[in-house]
Amino acid sequence: METDEHVGENGEVFVHRLKELTDDEKQRLAQQNSRMIPEAKAAKLEREAKRHWDIFYKRNETKFFRDRHWTTREFQELINFESDQRIVFLELGCGVGNMIFPLVEEGFSNFFFYACDFSPRAVEFVKTNKLFDENRMKAFCADLTTDDLFENVKPESVDIASLIFVLSAIHPSMWSQVARLAFRVLKPGGVLLFRDYGRYDMAQLRFKPGHKIAENFYMRQDGTRSYYFTEEELAKLFSEAGFDIIMNTYIQRRTVNFKEGIDAPRIFVQGKYKKPS
Repeated sequence: METDEHVGENGEVFVHRLKELTDDEKQRLAQQNSRMIPEAKAAKLEREAKRHWDIFYKRNETKFFRDRHWTTREFQELINFESDQRIVFLELGCGVGNMIFPLVEEGFSNFFFYACDFSPRAVEFVKTNKLFDENRMKAFCADLTTDDLFENVKPESVDIASLIFVLSAIHPSMWSQVARLAFRVLKPGGVLLFRDYGRYDMAQLRFKPGHKIAENFYMRQDGTRSYYFTEEELAKLFSEAGFDIIMNTYIQRRTVNFKEGIDAPRIFVQGKYKKPS
């Protein structure tokens, strides 16, 4: 496997190798197996996934996730267009609009935005945002594990789609459906922009016994779920869906807050997947 790495403008390190675990970290992962979530409870979490995310947004409203002002830096595909060229952008799993509204603020006036989410409450927060303009955006509910999406967006009508911290919350058995859906909605030559949690991220290592559903798949305290990916399984998933792999790598960064005494190493996976022309 490649061992090269490079450092981005904001200090994020792009690498093609899995984090090496310390003995203490290996022990923590092993301890997670001492008390797994029972199958019946895991099945209930799957059935009630929408309810848990709706409760999450009821509790946190628009305050939990930060707006993603980093996307134009990381994804040059968003800005490599003529200013008068009309671009159709689709945010798959939009939450409260943490990606589309920063793009609106940055002046992407030639974009038409589609935004969909599993949670009706999240979609309502998008629609009530002061930047929401129904003349240039449409927000709606859709379950990415079904074909709901195509009730609002035509197949092969989207130039750029994003899947940012979404796939990790979906049961692994449904990933291929989500990848195929993204492939279907994109125009030939269209690009899917991806970021999610990477294998051995700090958050994965912190789970206590009683939270593990399956290998690398966990339940949080609020009932939402999270998976931690390797770059290899993502490359396999999206290539099998028909995409060309433009970029697929780990990103390592440190979240530092001296006031709170936080120095947290984070690991993400980032990809760019292109539908062949």
